[in-house]
Amino acid sequence: MKSSIECEREEDGRWLAEVPELAGVMAYGSTPEEAMARAQVLALRVLAERLEHGEARPVDISIFVPTV
Repeated sequence: MKSSIECEREEDGRWLAEVPELAGVMAYGSTPEEAMARAQVLALRVLAERLEHGEARPVDISIFVPTV
């Protein structure tokens, strides 16, 4: 599974990072780095939960985090 993290600035100044391949994996931060780090942590937690509950099978994981 390859995942990417998309990051954009909201009108209120916060940064929102999202992993489009994993529905609902979005996180806010005060900097792009903080938002992307939080999204990455959340993505790993979601994947771990899916594996624990038998909802997914183990696969190679590659996460690409672009620099902003």
